[in-house]
Amino acid sequence: MKDFDAVVFDMDGVIFDTERAFLICWLELAEKYGIEGIEAPYLACTGTTMARTREIMLETYGEDFPYDQYAKEASLLFHERYDGGRLPMKSGVREILEFLRSARKRIALATSTKKDIVVEELRDAGILGYFDEIVTGDMAARSKPAPDIYLLACEKIGVSPERAYAIEDSFNGIRAAAAGKLRPIMVPDLRQPDEEIRALAEAVPENLMEVVRYLAADPYIC
Repeated sequence: MKDFDAVVFDMDGVIFDTERAFLICWLELAEKYGIEGIEAPYLACTGTTMARTREIMLETYGEDFPYDQYAKEASLLFHERYDGGRLPMKSGVREILEFLRSARKRIALATSTKKDIVVEELRDAGILGYFDEIVTGDMAARSKPAPDIYLLACEKIGVSPERAYAIEDSFNGIRAAAAGKLRPIMVPDLRQPDEEIRALAEAVPENLMEVVRYLAADPYIC
């Protein structure tokens, strides 16, 4: 097995297929209101806080862009479809959590999503009890790509950042983990890593089951 003490997970795009689900909602709004090119700024927002997302959208479409109205409508669509345990989990989530628990590794979550939403979604999925600590965007001074949220997660579980892996799907998340001196693993979701992200990541497995094999030092990992 690899020599490490903990794994810190991002949530959206790693634990849940949230980012794809939200993108579908935004694409529907884009068609409804004639918003052009919504996918590119949406992808640029992955891994950031709601405040930074708002800034990116206004930078893209102008200060008169009714972002708050659209965001509220997208949120309503999302919750109507996925609340109550209907949010799809990514393949391999339970397997990697069980693997880490059996190996007596510390498990934390570092996500930009608000804590009440995080707890509800994890509880509905039946996996809340696996996490030793949950750190959310409103608990950190700066959002990803700053390392604050990862450093706080490591502090709360009592692990040196250098002894922790960070599992991410977003560019900003990988940048944040690398800046905090964690060991980043990127599991691509909506975006494939570019040259910068591949250089920052220790590994780029295709899915969470490959992450298990990587952490277990399985020689058959692709």
